[in-house]
Amino acid sequence: GHTTGPSLNNDKLYKFAYSAEVYVDQVKASLQKSAGYRISSGVDVNLLWRNPDNDDDQLIKITIKDVQVENVNERPAAKNIFKGKSTEKIIGKEYLEALQRPIVLELVRGKVKTFYSYQNEPGFTQNIKRGLASLFQLQLHSGSSREVDISGKCNTTYHVRQDQVTKIKDLDSCEIEKKGFTSHNRILDVGTKATSATVYVLEDSFIKSIKAEENFVFVLNYRRKTAAKIVSKQRLELKSVQAGLGLIAAKQVTSVIKTLDPNYVARPLEAEPVKSECKNCPSLSEHWQSIREHMHPDKLSKAEAAKSFLSFIQNIRKATKEEILKIIRSENKELLPQVVDAVTSAQTPESLEAMLEFLDFKDASASILQERFLYACGFASHPSETLLKSLTEKFKGDVANEEIRETLVIVMGALIRKLCDRGGCKLPAVVEAKRLILNRLEKANKGDNVQMYLLALKNALLPEAIPVLLKYAESGEGPISSLAATALQRYDPSFLTKEVKETMNRIYHQTRKVHEKTVRTTAAAIILNSNPSYMEVKNILLSIGELPMEMNKYMLSMIQDILHFEMPSSKTVRQVLKDMRAHNYDRFSKMGSSSAYTGYVTRGPDVSSTYSLDILYSGSGILRRSNVNIRVFDRSTELHAIQVVIEAQGLESIIAATPDEGEENLDSFAGMSAILFDFQLRPVTFFQGYGDLMSKMLSATGDPMNVVKGLVLLTDYLQEIQLQSGPTASAEFLGGLAIDISGGMEFSLWYRESKTSVKNRVAMFVAGNAEVDSFFMKTGMETTLEAETALDFISTVQFSQYPFLVCMQMDRVETPFRTHMTKYESLPSGRRYTARRGKVATLAGNEYPLHQENSNMCKKVFGAKSDSAGSWF
Repeated sequence: GHTTGPSLNNDKLYKFAYSAEVYVDQVKASLQKSAGYRISSGVDVNLLWRNPDNDDDQLIKITIKDVQVENVNERPAAKNIFKGKSTEKIIGKEYLEALQRPIVLELVRGKVKTFYSYQNEPGFTQNIKRGLASLFQLQLHSGSSREVDISGKCNTTYHVRQDQVTKIKDLDSCEIEKKGFTSHNRILDVGTKATSATVYVLEDSFIKSIKAEENFVFVLNYRRKTAAKIVSKQRLELKSVQAGLGLIAAKQVTSVIKTLDPNYVARPLEAEPVKSECKNCPSLSEHWQSIREHMHPDKLSKAEAAKSFLSFIQNIRKATKEEILKIIRSENKELLPQVVDAVTSAQTPESLEAMLEFLDFKDASASILQERFLYACGFASHPSETLLKSLTEKFKGDVANEEIRETLVIVMGALIRKLCDRGGCKLPAVVEAKRLILNRLEKANKGDNVQMYLLALKNALLPEAIPVLLKYAESGEGPISSLAATALQRYDPSFLTKEVKETMNRIYHQTRKVHEKTVRTTAAAIILNSNPSYMEVKNILLSIGELPMEMNKYMLSMIQDILHFEMPSSKTVRQVLKDMRAHNYDRFSKMGSSSAYTGYVTRGPDVSSTYSLDILYSGSGILRRSNVNIRVFDRSTELHAIQVVIEAQGLESIIAATPDEGEENLDSFAGMSAILFDFQLRPVTFFQGYGDLMSKMLSATGDPMNVVKGLVLLTDYLQEIQLQSGPTASAEFLGGLAIDISGGMEFSLWYRESKTSVKNRVAMFVAGNAEVDSFFMKTGMETTLEAETALDFISTVQFSQYPFLVCMQMDRVETPFRTHMTKYESLPSGRRYTARRGKVATLAGNEYPLHQENSNMCKKVFGAKSDSAGSWF
């Protein structure tokens, strides 16, 4: 009769040759040099039973025999890990016996209806058999459907041309229990691509040959050269057809199975999860002892620190709460902060429990560790709802140190945003934390309280918080209104409604009340960055010339920067300028020292990065705000990598100068605020009030104040993959940063000079590992990349004359850049083959060009200083 699936002849034994190969390598490499292995065997197939009422319902038996394991590529004897070992020795007797026990498939219309095997077989061998069984599933007419095989339930499409059938499986659509996680920001994450195709050649209504190939590619988004591929191939070829045993007569499948072997049971065709045990792996304590010295605070600007941090996280992820606590409780106070960074970044339920048990927020003396824990939570790559819930509980409880209480709520804001970005805005813990922040802000009356909730909102970026931010931006006191405005500046322009733009225009043009320069310039930046109308641009340009002295210069510089860097609003600005020709000259020839400038740090095929630097002075030459930003972006995503803002106010009295209009009563203050990888940290105060300023000035050592120091996990990607030939594979990419950012502000009354500096020391280590894990061997490729660099930003101001001289410098030291690639094949016994390649390059140091005007001033400042080089004060 007519069948819609392959059909076997009675009384025949079909003898096939089978092979399954895996390859692991770099994406562009040819497979001839890859690491991997091949399993080959004979496969016997025969028909046991055909349903008397339906020709298309068949029971077939499949037996694997003569198993061989070999290299996938020729290796010289010295590099062949299998040399001199029999298959039984490589795979193990019990596994080999299991592999050679036959399986039975019930095929209905070519699809596997039931997969029969034995109950207590090892998962590994069971999966190899499932991989073979899945090849026998095919339909003989073109079309698509969802079908289940070893890869799970997947969208599958068949193309049929005469005796050839092509089966395409959409691996992204497969429903199967998968382990893994991805990083929060796409730029820091890994891009993947997976394909699967099987080509069948038929003869005499049964299979003559099958070729299947599956490809997985993993690419680090910010450096696409750091990448890996895993290829899995299967081949089945008919060698001969011989006379075989007759059919078993029966009405039902179940009675055939009983007759055959009562121990057969129906098992799912979908792969079962398996994990190979690690033999001779060091304990967590042993591992910590081996890397401990690299984690010393003095070594945090070395790539080795970042590398040790990543390997420590990998081991913490396998550890119990007790093992983790044992290390935390026995470590000294110099190394503990780095241990806290790693344990918190591991983000397992066990590591979180260990931290919460160890830290006592009622103890004010342990604030350093509490802060490191909280910052690591803020940087979390895939935070859990439990983490936010735990922090909310702590915040509602007793927190001894006020700064830690502020940091807690700021971090809660960052976690709300990360969970919302993953579709978790409706989770109970997120709803509660949002409600808490918004309600407490409504009731807050003290400036400090208002400030900490606004900082939390600056991280959370909730659309529903926009109205409250507008209220504070327009009617708050100086620092509060400035903070609310910078929070609005972080929203995507698509959220900035007509109401937002109207408010920003009122603030900039001071329609309702007088605002400080810092808030007005932020309002102008928001307007110009969110698709401004012709009139909005025109009104801003008309205002230049009527503004306080240094603000004129700053706004002019901002407009020039928009034009020179071709920002989105530059078209409108050009149009307005063309129409305003008449009143240009006087307006646009303003004196002053403030400025804004944007340039590229790198421009690459994968990602580009820009730096921007803007600096606003008061009329008497004292810094009001300096702002350094580094942003990284690809075609669709942006990452705010670093922002360091130094703000100062009310310092005119030091040099007996007159404050600007509207700023006569400002309290003396200087401080610094930083954003790191999209996460706003708690701001740091250099001094507050005139008395504090004087005492610090007289005792000034010129030592910069530390703003952030520690280890950050940036890239955190793990994906476990079920290969259709049976083994499991995994791709893991980790990227860590050891970071040390400090900033300071110094005065020399003698030379009438002030100096603001921001130093960034950064070391980075990225490790990607793609591995195929069969119970009897592992094969894979590890690729690493490391770099160490320092970026310094210094601005020197001499205010002995007007316009005062300002020199800004942004320098990057020479940066060594190392990449390594290792391919390996290894047996549990420790026998291992490796092939290594490495490359070292040096990025030359660079003094980043700012505008021409700045270069001219630097010559004057440093020219004037050479004859009077003395110490500060």
